Amino acid sequence: MKHRYEALLVLNTQGREDTVKEVVDRLESEFQQEGAQIEQVQKMDKRPFSYAAGSLSGGYYVNFVFNAEPESIAKLRSKFKLDPEVYRQSYQRVEERKEKPAKKMAKAK
Repeated sequence: MKHRYEALLVLNTQGREDTVKEVVDRLESEFQQEGAQIEQVQKMDKRPFSYAAGSLSGGYYVNFVFNAEPESIAKLRSKFKLDPEVYRQSYQRVEERKEKPAKKMAKAK
């Protein structure tokens, strides 16, 4: 059964800021190779880190919202761990929103 996930990837684009679109397209195709159905890709621009992590002072943040099998998350983690352009990765399962009925308003007297 497929679940809805959100993946936040921090890309190491140091010295290669002009190739961000190609990297994001490649990552999107790798999600699809693992059977994920991508709903949305949010390119959140380059942001500085709150503290310096070695020689890297900032990264390009990209948020993927997708549907996938739970087993494919482990495959994606291991695949992106070996990718030199992916600096950090975080995955969260997103619960499906259930529509609540509108609250009834009290009648004015």
